[in-house]
Amino acid sequence: MFIAKVIGTVWSTIKDKSLQGYKLQIIQPLNAKGEKVGNPIMAVDTIGAGPGEIVMYITAREAVIPMSVKEAPVDASIVGIVEKIDLFQ
Repeated sequence: MFIAKVIGTVWSTIKDKSLQGYKLQIIQPLNAKGEKVGNPIMAVDTIGAGPGEIVMYITAREAVIPMSVKEAPVDASIVGIVEKIDLFQ
């Protein structure tokens, strides 16, 4: 599981039927300190996250697990909204 910030929304009126009903978000991966890591990616939003929120996401084969379908063309899914991160060092 990883963390990211929602930086945009993708609108698509024509898409695979397994994606219908799901919002597509552009997220910027972050490290634990909130610093950008890598390039933005697109993720299926399974929880209703909004712009600017810090979210938890999963990738690869597991990205389909929170969806109501068994198979879908999905590389990443948003699965939680982060309210606070405490770092102990």
